[in-house]
Amino acid sequence: MKNQYLKELGVFGYAPVEPIILAALASGDPLLLVGKAGTGKTFLLNSLSEALGLVHRHYNASLIAFDDLVGFPWPDEKTGGIRYIETPATVWQAESVLVDEINRCKPEHQNRLFSLIQERRIQGLKLEKLRYRWAAMNPAGVDQDGESYNGCEPLDPALADRFAFVVNVADWSELGEEDQKLIADPRGEGVVSRDRCGLAAFVEKAKALLEEKTKNPPQAVLEYSRIVASTLGQAGLRISPRRVRQIARNLLALECVSNLPREQLFRLGLKWSLPQRTGQEKIDEAILAAAHRSAWDSVGVVGEEKWLHDFHLQPNLPRKIEHLLACTNPDTGTIAVSQFLATASVHDGAVFAFSLFPALLANPGKVIGEEGIQDLGRIAQEILHIETTLTWRNASKNPYNKPGGGRYEETHPHFATINPVLKKLTGRRRERAEQILIHLFVKQKTDRDPAATELLLNSCIHRVKKLHVASTR
Repeated sequence: MKNQYLKELGVFGYAPVEPIILAALASGDPLLLVGKAGTGKTFLLNSLSEALGLVHRHYNASLIAFDDLVGFPWPDEKTGGIRYIETPATVWQAESVLVDEINRCKPEHQNRLFSLIQERRIQGLKLEKLRYRWAAMNPAGVDQDGESYNGCEPLDPALADRFAFVVNVADWSELGEEDQKLIADPRGEGVVSRDRCGLAAFVEKAKALLEEKTKNPPQAVLEYSRIVASTLGQAGLRISPRRVRQIARNLLALECVSNLPREQLFRLGLKWSLPQRTGQEKIDEAILAAAHRSAWDSVGVVGEEKWLHDFHLQPNLPRKIEHLLACTNPDTGTIAVSQFLATASVHDGAVFAFSLFPALLANPGKVIGEEGIQDLGRIAQEILHIETTLTWRNASKNPYNKPGGGRYEETHPHFATINPVLKKLTGRRRERAEQILIHLFVKQKTDRDPAATELLLNSCIHRVKKLHVASTR
């Protein structure tokens, strides 16, 4: 289906994101538009309410008082509680609400908007008729053209996370020539949005389809959402658990309103499902593209290839080890170890090999093959052969294979961070910690917090023992 509903409403320049707008109408989930002044954000949302025949409320968040939303409180003699005297502007009868300039809103009003946007509630009372919650805002901070908007602040992250879609609206220079000509035509000013109920009929059909899809969502949608969230998290872009579910719901809604190729649709849905687009820092589109590609590729792979793909997506070393020890094909396990050691940092590679090597050496061929054990051994044996007494004196001694261990001056810059960690340890735990920390020190990879390294090491070894793989520890 080629969507042109917005063009029929006299809204131009939104064609690239029209599937997103329609998906938000189908799902009824909150929609936020972010763009410069005069880019048609308010016009679009007000036009949608006209076309759908909704009882609409348009509030300017920078000016709004709470009484404007709920009316005037008045004692209710019958119940002993409080009732609100409604005005034509109150929210109680609204079917759609637009909160304009939402990032100019006073903090106390912004907090009151949480329940309105997320739950369709005000003062704990359900807004029975409310179907759509929309908002618009100007960018916060100074943009690349040196333009800024006084009073515009980055939206509170918790509030931003309540919006299903966050869409950056195109400015004039980003529009095509045809759209520019249509927008420039003064005959479009003040036109009432009437499309002979075409949009309303389309939305009702899409809503019914989404309801059916939600009962049994395709595994590809769920898996894509899971993997893309994990991948972005590893790249430093946090995706909340609530947002993962929202991404999946967004993708289902998009499939109900557009016949674009599925990969293109998923890429579009991911791009505009990130609440971070309300902030001042720009999202690295290259990272986003790589996360999409990784997730999309994984949706189509099966068997050992999928297991290998999942191994590399594990968010931390303990989880990678747990995943590896569940491998049923030693050849695949060997490939996983080889690929990880080829790309891991010296720090992570050392902890990974040091934790696994003794256990897997005692069980050859069970999880990984001989070649994989050799790969681990090249790192682990070097660490295991280190003498482990540290006195922090006499910088002339090499710590490897020397009776009495490494000796460094107490003035060494890492003494203050490493020594307190070792002082808290005894017995085999201290020996392990000294071995790994000396190795990392010699490799000049001591930028990690020693306490965090010890914690990570113990977590990794715990995974090995917990899964009943024989260990020499």
